[in-house]
Amino acid sequence: MDYREVLEAVRDGRLSVDDAMGNLSRLDVEDLGFARIDHHRSLRKGFPEVVYCEGKTPEQSAEILIRLAQSGSGPVLGTRAQPKVFELVKDAVPDMEYDAPAKAVYLKRQAAPPVGHVLVLSAGTSDLPVAQEAVITAQLMGARVEHLCDVGVAGLHRLLGHLDEIYEARVLIVVAGMEGALASVVGGLVDKPVIAVPTSVGYGSHFGGLAPLLSMLNSCSSGVGVVNIDNGFGAGYLAALINRL
Repeated sequence: MDYREVLEAVRDGRLSVDDAMGNLSRLDVEDLGFARIDHHRSLRKGFPEVVYCEGKTPEQSAEILIRLAQSGSGPVLGTRAQPKVFELVKDAVPDMEYDAPAKAVYLKRQAAPPVGHVLVLSAGTSDLPVAQEAVITAQLMGARVEHLCDVGVAGLHRLLGHLDEIYEARVLIVVAGMEGALASVVGGLVDKPVIAVPTSVGYGSHFGGLAPLLSMLNSCSSGVGVVNIDNGFGAGYLAALINRL
């Protein structure tokens, strides 16, 4: 329960004052020994704590996700999660879902219909995992999201065939590897914020995403901001915040 649910439970007589105080004391930070869960993140940031699963054991990631699901009423998201994490979580939280390409474990709890319009454009099929991470993140944060796949500059006509959708978007996320040119092209077409995401997709001199990162940072198109290599989560989060304004 979050703090609003605790107060309602006290008013309705479903929870004693002593039990309510115990619940509220755990809402700030819950110490699991290996992690300290920030249950008040959604009050400060508008979205609950997100679990970065890479580097944690599946058991550690699963326990944090389960506690977040059981203690709050908002959505839950774990990024860079292996299937084992989902296997450990799904019995305790049956509504939890897993997106294999994005490696995302998530629980949808949408209190209202999605709003605004975030458009994600991915240059090639190899960029889909990062793009899908951005899609899931923005959706969980309440944004209406559309995704255009395989619209890279190697076949520019594929992008130009979707100009109506591009012009209608409130925020655009552009996910591209190789030389990362798609962000500059899109930035030159629109008067809306463009969030560029370089991916680690490309040949040797691509340097694991450094080439598109530098291309996007040096874009001559105005209104283009850049997140880190493969950071679909960061792009989706930022896009959803802008989309709320």
